[in-house]
Amino acid sequence: MQWTIFMLLLFISSMEMLTQNRWKKQASAGLLENCTGCVLCSEDNGCITCHHRLFLLIWRDGIRQYGMCVHTCPPGYFGVRGLEVNRCTKCRSPSCESCFSRDFCMKCKDKFYLYKGQCFRQCPPGTAAQPGTRECQETCEPGPWSEWSACTHESRTCGCKWGVETRMREVPEAAREEGTACPALLETRRCRMKKHCPGGEQ
Repeated sequence: MQWTIFMLLLFISSMEMLTQNRWKKQASAGLLENCTGCVLCSEDNGCITCHHRLFLLIWRDGIRQYGMCVHTCPPGYFGVRGLEVNRCTKCRSPSCESCFSRDFCMKCKDKFYLYKGQCFRQCPPGTAAQPGTRECQETCEPGPWSEWSACTHESRTCGCKWGVETRMREVPEAAREEGTACPALLETRRCRMKKHCPGGEQ
């Protein structure tokens, strides 16, 4: 009787140990799957430090903070390499899809336009929306027209019935640097010339 009880206890103990070992293997496998690329990993918080070529991406799920090691940072983040750890840092603007730094956006999300590192629903005054690139391009606003030139024909101001006169306007240097398309900067029109040149000039 005692031998039967001893064997029964031994069997139960063995089954408990087997169940515990199986659970530990499953837990460690799940943890290993969530800790790809990690140097240090927590079962509760995921990756804590990553291999030197990877970026540590940290996000919050409610009150829980979770880390993951990634090769490239996801949309809305940019990579910052440091001496101890490389981090994915979130872009400050929620309308920014990818950024160069926390405050300088390089690409905006749909329905937004990029202008000087910022995202806008409507392009600022003095700019025009470019649907293809989703950017705001500065419009070219030339200065005022000059006075009409003297009426000339083949560089002469007399001796012919009809000639041409011209006027011009300048473009600010900043607009030239932006490479924007500008409206006409030179206009010409027909004009009536003096038929006879003074002093018999032909």
